[in-house]
Amino acid sequence: MTLDAVNAGIREMCERKYPGRRPVFGEGKAGCTVMLIGEAPGGQEEAQGRPFVGKAGKNLDEFLAMADIPREDVYITNVVKIRPIRISKTGTISNRAPASAETGDFLPWLLEEIRAVDPSVVVTLGNTPLKALLGNGQTIGAVHGKIQSLEGRRLYPLYHPASVIYNRSLRDVYAADVRSLGEVLREWNVL
Repeated sequence: MTLDAVNAGIREMCERKYPGRRPVFGEGKAGCTVMLIGEAPGGQEEAQGRPFVGKAGKNLDEFLAMADIPREDVYITNVVKIRPIRISKTGTISNRAPASAETGDFLPWLLEEIRAVDPSVVVTLGNTPLKALLGNGQTIGAVHGKIQSLEGRRLYPLYHPASVIYNRSLRDVYAADVRSLGEVLREWNVL
């Protein structure tokens, strides 16, 4: 299945199951050797229709630069393609983690997206994509920076870039993991 076909399928599913919601598709091209997978779009991503352009995206760009990984050389997407929201009693809209039903709806499309892009290395950003793809009860705290296997591909788990916004103590760990990712990608001749 091509990326265009995957996106058409996602659009149709969203129109049927999530009417009025704007999907945020992956960014990059088929053949990218590295694929980054986050949780779900936030408000800025929904507004711009692009993954990782808000605060977490700024952190991601900073860390990619630190590891000497050009953003244009990677494919970036999310497990869930719509913004999961919660509405407070006062009407304030905020992000929330995707519900398991949302992850389940989008996971088959993510797997097709991975096949269409055909990366050598998949980098998960946070617990949601890690659990969606491996489903083995692992947590990012236990496996971050440790190479895993995913259907003949290497999977490199990282904390989510937003984690350093909420927990500044993770910044050094995250930076070390990202630098290590850059080193192993060059060692494997992936970049």
